[in-house]
Amino acid sequence: MKKAIFTLALFCLALISAQAQKGEKRYAMYGVAFYNLENLFDTIHDEGKNDFEYLPDGANRWGTLKYTHKLRNMSKVLSELCRDKLPGGPAFIGMSEIENRRVLEDLLKQPSLKNTGWRIVHEDGPDRRGVECAFFYNPRIFQYESHMLVPYYYKDPNQPEVDLGFYTDRTGKVIPYKELKGDTTHITRGFLVMTGRLAGEKVHAIVCHWPSRFAGSPVRERAGEQVCALKNALLRQDPGAHIIIMGDMNDDPENKSLSVELGCKHNQKDVKGDSDMFNPWWDMLYKVGQGTLMYNGKWNLFDQIVFNGTLIGKDRSTLKYLKCEVFNRSYLFQSEGRYKGGPLRTHAGGTWLDGYSDHLPTCIYLVKEKK
Repeated sequence: MKKAIFTLALFCLALISAQAQKGEKRYAMYGVAFYNLENLFDTIHDEGKNDFEYLPDGANRWGTLKYTHKLRNMSKVLSELCRDKLPGGPAFIGMSEIENRRVLEDLLKQPSLKNTGWRIVHEDGPDRRGVECAFFYNPRIFQYESHMLVPYYYKDPNQPEVDLGFYTDRTGKVIPYKELKGDTTHITRGFLVMTGRLAGEKVHAIVCHWPSRFAGSPVRERAGEQVCALKNALLRQDPGAHIIIMGDMNDDPENKSLSVELGCKHNQKDVKGDSDMFNPWWDMLYKVGQGTLMYNGKWNLFDQIVFNGTLIGKDRSTLKYLKCEVFNRSYLFQSEGRYKGGPLRTHAGGTWLDGYSDHLPTCIYLVKEKK
């Protein structure tokens, strides 16, 4: 038996050697995903938060049955992201519209996720309803180092010194402010930054949930301005790092918040340096006609994953962007009624549909040559 194993090992080494001599290159692929979980609230009131509609006696009659069904549905989707191409799943997933760490822990207890080994990155934020952003990451693929929550600051003409939700110390390290400044009338989500290594390379991932359409374009443009400044500060701190920005932007790729303030390029050839950003979703919406949410029968693509120029190019000795996709399985769509053809959401018209989310998830794939 030992002799057979030894012989097999020698054969494998010889095969690898032969492939190397032929100059055949081998590659590893990695997935990154984002999903808006559409109001994943538990059934318990969080002090100081306006979560009353998601309580058992609230407007949505949000009791144990609905909550457990929501957990089951969300965990099903999360467990399938990137799996058709990567049996090990994504390196990390950014999420929005989660209430607190407790719902994340409950998600990871679900049968479809309990054996993944995923870990949580989360910080309590100031949003008045309590909706926040978070990450799940796979420690076997992504080596976590640190995280921080950078607050969103509104422009305040009465306090012109109020600008960004972070500063850099004398060493150039990015430090978030812990307190809110300026106009806090419409407090909203901040920008959750997770830092670590993927395939041995430095990554700063930023998950966002920009202000709603009802708030008006200027407040989302302000978000784009602040995230752009944050991206530039992180690159000064770690030259050559990969910056991956994801989230529910509440804007389409062509809108000013993304195309101007964040500076996302439509074509890869226009990405000239590490600080330039590329948005791969432009053609997905405007040419393919696929979005991530539907409003009045028309697709929008608010759920985007964009990244800096370090991930663009043909030299795959380092991580490079390969492709993007909207995760659109048949069970995620409504098959009848007024909203037929759109995402099968949790509630519609005051009726509990026992659905998933009003948004579809998105994924990008990265590739790197194996040494």
